[in-house]
Amino acid sequence: MMNVILFDENHINYYPLSFTRPISYFRIGVFSIKEKWEKYYNSVSVKTEGYLTIKFPLKVSQDNLWINSETIPSQELVRELNSLRPGEALAKDGKIFAFRNNVYNKERLNIIDSHSIFHSIKNLTDIFYLNSEEIKNDIKLLDVVKKQQNKVDLEQMEGCSGVVKIGDNPIYIEEGVKLQHCILNTSDGPIYIGKNVEIMEGSMVRGPFAILDNSVLKMGSRIYGGTTIGPYCKVGGEVNNTVFFGYSSKAHDGFLGNSVIGEWCNLGADTNSSNLKNNYAEVRLWNYDMETFKNTGLQFCGIIMGDHSKCGINTMFNTGTVIGVSANVFGSGFPRNFIPSFSWGGYSGFSVYRLSKVFDVVKKVFARRGCNFGQLDKDILTQVYDMTKRYRKE
Repeated sequence: MMNVILFDENHINYYPLSFTRPISYFRIGVFSIKEKWEKYYNSVSVKTEGYLTIKFPLKVSQDNLWINSETIPSQELVRELNSLRPGEALAKDGKIFAFRNNVYNKERLNIIDSHSIFHSIKNLTDIFYLNSEEIKNDIKLLDVVKKQQNKVDLEQMEGCSGVVKIGDNPIYIEEGVKLQHCILNTSDGPIYIGKNVEIMEGSMVRGPFAILDNSVLKMGSRIYGGTTIGPYCKVGGEVNNTVFFGYSSKAHDGFLGNSVIGEWCNLGADTNSSNLKNNYAEVRLWNYDMETFKNTGLQFCGIIMGDHSKCGINTMFNTGTVIGVSANVFGSGFPRNFIPSFSWGGYSGFSVYRLSKVFDVVKKVFARRGCNFGQLDKDILTQVYDMTKRYRKE
């Protein structure tokens, strides 16, 4: 079996989410991109930025299949990849995205045009834009047909009571879940519910939807399709077509739509994000590579929030706001559309959120989830702090 390596080729294009992880660790659908590839191959590692390699190590063998980390697998694509011989590469639209070689070298390869149909991300907004289809695709990967439930089965399951199922698409339920007097509507797509998930009474959920292990939907939540809630999250209020990577909370009322939330984030009560401009124009989003705002081509786009960022109660975000890593936003009024990493403040202005204070908070937040804030994570945050100084007024 070939050794698969997912290589990051355009890491800066995915800041702030890629400041703290390889691109293949982005969650889209039920699984991360790396987890999707692990459904097909036993050995999968990553080639990423140097400062991330200690936490996300590279494993090289004599026979390596190198795949661009933006690429999302399909069964058709995997068949093409398995047919590659050493020294051969697959290309799409003239660009090599996979090759079989003992070293990372794209030169002197026999290039073959791929005819497979598959998704690949090209920018941050693709994470939520492709999420509905990827939820459907990921559920097809799961060997959980026996867990498909109808209304009668749900009523008989331990921990489930008063659940109303609407629609003909399946609901996949792992063990240890607690569902009480909620509505699960699968008319537009399936629903995946991970281990030890709790959906509290009064919640209304539309598929396609995925909620991962140990997460909670609070009372009266309204969740629209195309939403993924990663592991160990607490989510409430109104959410539409949004991806939470994991370990983050939006536990109270307020609207969040067409957004991506990294790990270890918290959105205070009544936080609201605009996802549509009043003039219905296409949304522009801050791009770190271009160092300016770039047109997304989308009419709907909310916020992109990097890891460890937080906002206070009643925070308002404008359409297409990018929040960096470890930013702390609070106060009345709309803050600007680009909030640099390690910023402290809001509409009235920002100061620097010092590393010592960041570490104190992260340590407490990790402890609440039974996690250890170790030296690896400190080193990564320190590196990101140094990399992003130029965007802050020190």
